[in-house]
Amino acid sequence: MKYNKILLKLSGESVGGPDGNGLDKQVLTSYAKQIRRIVDAGCRVGIVIGGGNIFRGLGGSDQGYDRYKGDQMGMLATVINSMALESFLTRAGCKAKVFTSIRMEPVGELYHRDKVSEAMNNGHVCILAGGTGNPFFTTDTAAALRAVELGCDVLLKGTRVDGVYTADPEKDTAAVKYDTLTFDEALEKKLKVMDQTAFAMCSENKMPVIVFDMNTEGNLEAVITGRKCGTFLAP
Repeated sequence: MKYNKILLKLSGESVGGPDGNGLDKQVLTSYAKQIRRIVDAGCRVGIVIGGGNIFRGLGGSDQGYDRYKGDQMGMLATVINSMALESFLTRAGCKAKVFTSIRMEPVGELYHRDKVSEAMNNGHVCILAGGTGNPFFTTDTAAALRAVELGCDVLLKGTRVDGVYTADPEKDTAAVKYDTLTFDEALEKKLKVMDQTAFAMCSENKMPVIVFDMNTEGNLEAVITGRKCGTFLAP
């Protein structure tokens, strides 16, 4: 196994099924099974999941919501998704715990790096909800921050497409996939992989990122064992 400790970033839209809204039972079941398999293989797993399937803070600004309050609503949406994923992981036979960036007991335990590390070492899948706990930061930035804090080997970004392309492959059939990229190249080409704050965090701390298709079963196992899958980004 190439990667023994990972931070898996999932988008809210990915658990929302074909239309990207609500919660899709089949998708959550599939994700839980895939995560269970890598845990059984000895991989330690932390997860950050977005909330865009329920509410997106930045988008809420366009609808008349105050950005500060909108981002807080988005944080709460990530907690709902985290609780849902915890339920499906438990059903799949995984030990799973939700940690929240803001105090929210008994929904989840308040995030503390050492407690999360201990739980991961004891075989728990740790779902880190609520983003960074602050408005104006994305869940990509939260994922980068947690990956660095927890000393993960890699940040895995599970999406609905099999890597990073020159354009959105769901909209442009001529889009070409990149096998590897540097962070600087991704920024120069204005590729929508992560926001600049997340890139800066990963670049400064030499945290590699792999973008891959989480919706194809077997890909998560392929990535952690080092098989070619998705797009590899590094400083």
